[in-house]
Amino acid sequence: MESLPPIYSTATNLRKGYSPPWEDLTIIGVAGSSGSGKTSVAMEIIRSLNLPWVVILVMDSFYKSLDPENHERAHRNEHDFDCPESLDFDVLVQTLRDLKQGKKANIPIYSFKEHQRQKETTPLYSPRVLILEGILALHDPRILALLDAKIFVEADMDVCLGRRIMRDVRERGRDVEGIIKQWFTYVKPSYTKYVEPQRLVSDIIIPRGIENKTAIGMVVEHIRRRLQEKSEKHTADLKQLQALAAEKELSPNIVVVKETPQLLGMNTILQDPATEQVDFVFYFDRLASLLIERALDFTEYISAAVETPHKTKYHGIHPSGIISAVAILRGGSCMETALKRTIPDCITGRILIQTNTQLLEPELHYLKLPPAIETHSTVMLLDPQMASGGAALMAVRVLIDHGVEEHKIVFVTCAAGKCGLQRLTAVYPEVNVVVGRIENEDEPRWLENKYFGC
Repeated sequence: MESLPPIYSTATNLRKGYSPPWEDLTIIGVAGSSGSGKTSVAMEIIRSLNLPWVVILVMDSFYKSLDPENHERAHRNEHDFDCPESLDFDVLVQTLRDLKQGKKANIPIYSFKEHQRQKETTPLYSPRVLILEGILALHDPRILALLDAKIFVEADMDVCLGRRIMRDVRERGRDVEGIIKQWFTYVKPSYTKYVEPQRLVSDIIIPRGIENKTAIGMVVEHIRRRLQEKSEKHTADLKQLQALAAEKELSPNIVVVKETPQLLGMNTILQDPATEQVDFVFYFDRLASLLIERALDFTEYISAAVETPHKTKYHGIHPSGIISAVAILRGGSCMETALKRTIPDCITGRILIQTNTQLLEPELHYLKLPPAIETHSTVMLLDPQMASGGAALMAVRVLIDHGVEEHKIVFVTCAAGKCGLQRLTAVYPEVNVVVGRIENEDEPRWLENKYFGC
């Protein structure tokens, strides 16, 4: 039996002037005795919120690995897992701090069978709400400083014992005698010494656990109000950024590809509604290839010498490191054919960002980045059209949160509005941008629809 990974809900200066929606994460702490119903309360909060990207982070993942001597004691039910010393609070606090700042965190996986942390971890990124659940969730003052709400779940201790027996027999393969021995030797004394005092620092005490609908409703409304405030602030920041960016000239980091007769001819074919889809795909791939080739000029190169077939030395260059690309779905995927033709062995990833029609803010729905992307020398972001720049801002922030240095990011787009370009480079001035043409701000996205025929 291993610790549970984070449980996700599945329901449906200028730089300082913009923060993504997932920054300043809302964290709710849920503490209480073993078997008090903490997990059930956390799941009910998720069900009542009915929102995506709500995560339950179980503190069991942060148990310390045991040395051989304590490992044997644990199998004899003689090791105290309920005292603060059994948990790695330093790692837990740093994990919460990273998530609070919008960074990616790697959640440990703990094996209750081996009493060891596994080499593998569970990556966690950009939840809207995180529920920290554990018997000591409100114990450490450093954690209390990060919480937006503190909940203590109460239940009769006899009920708690019965629930623990059922859980440990069913999920952890324990025997009843050992469970009862551990309960009276460690669990109950630790409850009196460490767990019960957390009632004094809690905001809400929930007797009867999941049955207490009133208390759970109060928590849910508190979370909803906080999310609404964050959404309104995000929208206001975007509007303010738009007004400030509109006053600036285009950044020198923005390269608008020179309009040669070849480029003008291809754009004429692409803009013509009478162009058949097969011809549209052909010329779009040509145009995208030219843009990606131009983007390669921003890659760092190192000197290299090769021996030609005629046994002479040719002094040239090689890329200084790995070049990868991330497509912003779904439009960015139509640029992947050109990418593979230009860089056949290019490593790729995908990000799905969509605008919430009610809040009018971009939302991150899917993320699959290349392994060790933070070590790559150049990372291209691919999106055929950019209007307001909201999705581009979010996509760049995702890469930065995953360790990619800003100056290594090259945003590649076939068409973009001037205001969107200004907003992007105002917030991230070190990002380079390659754009095929400047279009009207209000032009709807249509390139990917014509490319895919739907």
